[in-house]
Amino acid sequence: MSTDGIGESLWQACVDQLAQELSEQQFNTWIKPLTAEVADDLSRMTVFVANRFKLDWIRAQYAGKIAGMAEKIYGQPVAIELALAPREIPVRAAPVAVMTETDVPRDVAGPGEEPPAAGFKNRLNSGLTFDTLVEGTANRMARAAAMHVAGMPGHLYNPLFIYGGVGLGKTHLMHAVGNRLLADRVDSKVLYIHAEQFVSDVVKAYQRKTFDEFKERYHSLDLLLIDDVQFFANKDRTQEEFFNAFEALLAKKSHIVMTSDTYPKGLADIHERLVSRFDSGLTVAIEPPELEMRVAILINKARVEGAEMPEEVAFFVAKNVRSNVRELEGALRKILAYSRFNQKEISIALAREALRDLLSIQNRQISVENIQKTVADYYKIKVADMYSKKRPASIARPRQIAMYLAKEPVSYTHLTLPTKA
Repeated sequence: MSTDGIGESLWQACVDQLAQELSEQQFNTWIKPLTAEVADDLSRMTVFVANRFKLDWIRAQYAGKIAGMAEKIYGQPVAIELALAPREIPVRAAPVAVMTETDVPRDVAGPGEEPPAAGFKNRLNSGLTFDTLVEGTANRMARAAAMHVAGMPGHLYNPLFIYGGVGLGKTHLMHAVGNRLLADRVDSKVLYIHAEQFVSDVVKAYQRKTFDEFKERYHSLDLLLIDDVQFFANKDRTQEEFFNAFEALLAKKSHIVMTSDTYPKGLADIHERLVSRFDSGLTVAIEPPELEMRVAILINKARVEGAEMPEEVAFFVAKNVRSNVRELEGALRKILAYSRFNQKEISIALAREALRDLLSIQNRQISVENIQKTVADYYKIKVADMYSKKRPASIARPRQIAMYLAKEPVSYTHLTLPTKA
């Protein structure tokens, strides 16, 4: 076998070509870790893969592509063989206790909470930063916009409106903006708040006749981060006060970042003038995470908890938990707890046992979110495209298919999409 000279150049040329064709996340997950040995006569290339799961995936998704590239570069057919790489002895990490939530603790930012008794509190979770957010195709644009806002608040993308389904990382991004701004400008006045808390503050201001204090609190901010603005629906006085706060903050070149479960024009029972303000800056979607991103999330979050999740286990979990980051975290917590309580190493068998209830339910139920994601993946569109009012054939057909598939399994007459075809 030859691992240098022409053989090495042939393999490197294939790798370079794949780097150009694949997304960074796909390349780093599947191709970058591979090694290869090429026969002296260049008739055969043996590609070494870290584990069985990856080997099966590489065989299904990339082996044919690699063979085609090698033949094109060399000028003659090159047989591609896949083999498991020799295992290194892993450093065992002690099983750990149940991980903590990465979302905002309810006693910090949950709806209906009492405001702090003394002093100004920003209600930011210091653990939710850009560094702890796993980047992928699903959130790349939203992350880039959020980083820009954190670096230059009050300029472009004001307001920044981030929308997407439950548990996709919208709240994490908002906290990351606030934490980055405070790291750069310690004296900035930043507030993270859930929309229901704003509603509660409006009600209290009316009851106690303390609107001067209310306005001082909200109109003096440098950065307002407000979560789930869809909760303003049918609350006319709250919408009026938020409109006033919105205008006051923009006038003083403060920045506003909002999240919602749908895009601005999809919000129901919100005044039109408020919707137009929401849509006046930059609106970005966060999609459900793709497979590679889900794997990276699991491995990273396990490390935060002091545990090493083997890659094949992360792939097993990621293949079976597809809808959102929150469900991934829940699955990881169960696995880590099961490992600790049973004093067993993390493995696919342990993960299957720890998640047996979830896997059993999943086999019986199909969620709307999973249907949307699967159809979107197949047609190479974004889930957000299905919500668009523009209906070219490339969008209309997948949308109709998703609606049809959702009818029976989940007992929905329609998907939670615009109902006019």
